[in-house]
Amino acid sequence: MDLRHLDTAALRQSLRQGQCSSRELTTACLTAIQRLDPDINAFITIDPDDALAQADAADQRRARGEDHPLLGIPMAVKDLFCTRNLRTTCGARILEKFIPPYESTATARLRQAGAILLGKSNMDAFAMGSTNEHSDFGPCRNPWDLQRSPGGSSGGSAAAIAARMAWGAIASDTGGSVRVPAAYCGCVGFKPTYGRVSRYGMIAFASSLDQAGALARDVTTAAAIIEAVAGADPADATCAQRPAPSLSAIPPAALAAAKVGVIQELFAAPMEPAAAEAYQDTLQRLAKAGLELHNIHLPELQTALPAYHVIAMAEAASNLARYDGLRFGQARAAADLHHIRRQSRAAGFNREVKRRIITGTYILSAGQQAGLHPKAMAARAAITAALHRALRTTPLLLSPTTPRSAPPLLLQAPEDPILTYHQDLMTVGPSLAGLPAISLPCARIHQRPLGLQIIAAPFAEATLIAFARAIEALLDPLPLPCGVTP
Repeated sequence: MDLRHLDTAALRQSLRQGQCSSRELTTACLTAIQRLDPDINAFITIDPDDALAQADAADQRRARGEDHPLLGIPMAVKDLFCTRNLRTTCGARILEKFIPPYESTATARLRQAGAILLGKSNMDAFAMGSTNEHSDFGPCRNPWDLQRSPGGSSGGSAAAIAARMAWGAIASDTGGSVRVPAAYCGCVGFKPTYGRVSRYGMIAFASSLDQAGALARDVTTAAAIIEAVAGADPADATCAQRPAPSLSAIPPAALAAAKVGVIQELFAAPMEPAAAEAYQDTLQRLAKAGLELHNIHLPELQTALPAYHVIAMAEAASNLARYDGLRFGQARAAADLHHIRRQSRAAGFNREVKRRIITGTYILSAGQQAGLHPKAMAARAAITAALHRALRTTPLLLSPTTPRSAPPLLLQAPEDPILTYHQDLMTVGPSLAGLPAISLPCARIHQRPLGLQIIAAPFAEATLIAFARAIEALLDPLPLPCGVTP
């Protein structure tokens, strides 16, 4: 039997009863990576020896009587979390040789929980992209269809889970970078409240939006990941001074007579016809289960996508100024400091990263001080207020996660990025408001997964997880992707 195909509950029971060891699980994942990843390209860096050493340590901890939902479970790490003595590239050539001397808070806490960190997963460079085509280490491919995108920027993490090369992953979500790949790859993507998880050691894209999140095969594992990594951190001034929530043992909520809001602007947005039909079928199944669906109108969300990109690009231009070959990033030889910076940045940043830096620099330029950025911040405030009002009416909101199933690779023309930016249409609203949200597999169209997004009030992760577990139990589980079956 291939241990990789055990569901998480059966896996934990097998570990507790000694029917399998963490070393056996880790070996199975490493073997799968060796066999499958040349085609999928889900990982940038793998350290098999260290992964097996972690597995042996986990087995020893279990033999001493320790237990934790993640103890001995193999996981991936999105390659923007700094890992001590293990290469961290952020998907960008300019950091190709960067080996951090310190550990991010999130990965340090995963190690404390006993999770096995297999390696660093592929991503769009500096998390800038919705399709994982903008990785400087080659595009990642969707295990459901190798000619299609796994979503971005956390595409490698989602693909690794879908291909059964890992049970979960720690990743990041700026405008949908956890939830979009989860929808395209048929797994669970959980973005907690902004500030719930420390950003220390997480390479920044847009500091007011970046949030560590979890990808996993099921809701319970995603909840266990956030439970393990959340909590106050003196190393991060933006981290909320709240204890880690207890999430992994929360039972499913009762759907009968529960009230949720259905965001009309997102369900009525332009989308793939088959996706629109599948989402309506999902709502009908929820209604038949006794859920009270209330139509919610949030016209403010019509400005969410442009507001998000103005804010994110402005912050990206500021954050990426440090990569100049002198302070951070590989340096190119040149006659003087000016040309070292110029040539290092020209060679180290890809086309999409340059586009966002240039746009963000323009947004922050002197002539625009009273223009785009203040308007985007005003739109952000209006969107946040509208979502908070809606959540006072119903404790949860529903929307599609994406307007379509996974797009073909190279969908967008290089000079017209708008098509890829549109993939985040449904997910940027909760990001602008800093709200927790989760994407669950809800259907398949054309043999490809779709995701349903559930949004909750700030720091209401417990309510979100209880409801997500109930929805997960109601909806049909997806089969394994072609080529991944035992």
